[in-house]
Amino acid sequence: MPRWRQAPIIAIAAFLAACTSVPLPPSTPGAPSPAAARSSEAGSPRLLAKSRWVPVAWSELPGFGDDSLFEAWNAWIKSCERPGPVFAPLCGEVRRLSIASSQEQRDWMVSRLQPYRVESLQGSADGLLTSYYEPVLRASRQPGGAYAVPLYRAPPTLGSRRPWFSRQEIDTLPEARAALRGREIAWADDPIEVMSLHIQGSGRLSITEPDGSQRIVRVAYAGSNEQPFRSITQWLQDQGEGKMLAPWVESTKAWAARNNPQRVQQMLWSNPRYTFFQEQPLSDFEAAFGPKGAQGVALTPGRSIAVDPGSIPYGTPVWLASRGNAANLQKLVLAQDTGSAIVGAVRADYFAGTGADAGQLASRVNQPLRLWALWPKQP
Repeated sequence: MPRWRQAPIIAIAAFLAACTSVPLPPSTPGAPSPAAARSSEAGSPRLLAKSRWVPVAWSELPGFGDDSLFEAWNAWIKSCERPGPVFAPLCGEVRRLSIASSQEQRDWMVSRLQPYRVESLQGSADGLLTSYYEPVLRASRQPGGAYAVPLYRAPPTLGSRRPWFSRQEIDTLPEARAALRGREIAWADDPIEVMSLHIQGSGRLSITEPDGSQRIVRVAYAGSNEQPFRSITQWLQDQGEGKMLAPWVESTKAWAARNNPQRVQQMLWSNPRYTFFQEQPLSDFEAAFGPKGAQGVALTPGRSIAVDPGSIPYGTPVWLASRGNAANLQKLVLAQDTGSAIVGAVRADYFAGTGADAGQLASRVNQPLRLWALWPKQP
């Protein structure tokens, strides 16, 4: 599920330079049993394309004895729907342990996995955590009234020119409009929320059908026009409007309503990137999970992260530690997604979940990060 999620990128370079190590708390009750705790560093560092993994003792993982692993196990079982060759042999045991206690799951991890501190190739273990979510928009199958912003399926001619028409050209050029005629999935009622959906790459629609009935459907990423991404918040700053406070959707809507309704279109056109979608049904079971990530499995709120696959392969269980004003996180997560803004060794995007509350959290997370990859021990 490609996403652009570029809003935090502007400050990344300066932020990374200022990051300091996340402090490690003392050991707490609930740690591995004495037999399991004797596990220590084993083997040499592993070199990946964009990272170096340094073997460490389990005691280095902050909060390892405290995490309730049930939700993480659900995410791990999802990864086992499409496991890589390294983790496939463990999936039978992972599934059997789904009804085990957290202590049993923890002891199994210690016996079967080796933790590695993820570092840059230059040896830095400090990185950056941001967050993303699945927005929910009001929409209608038919245009009219407030419902005037279309969400399009990918046009048949999308690959005929690269890049395809820009956002402004899609709105204004007869050739682009003709290519998209009849490709509408639905019409939404707020152009700024639609821009957020384009940036996140997937979301849900609370949609009104032609007969007046309402239901929830999911729209997932189906392609883009391959134009460059331009940050809306950066454009506003360049226009002298100052920094938009998080969450940017609400602050940008307030800016537009307060003084600048005539400039909304200009603001939207400043980002030439355009996303196309595909509609997907949403059962009650599927509604408990997020959209599919780059690994090809449904994301689990609070337990899935997007990573740079050159640093951490998809499907890898990861211990995440991050402390900041938005959240204090010490927990097991699964590397199940990526994004164009998620680049580097110690870099992750935390899937916060679905809806407004998740969006509030996601908009605030921009804080220091440390990661430990948990890799199967050699026989």
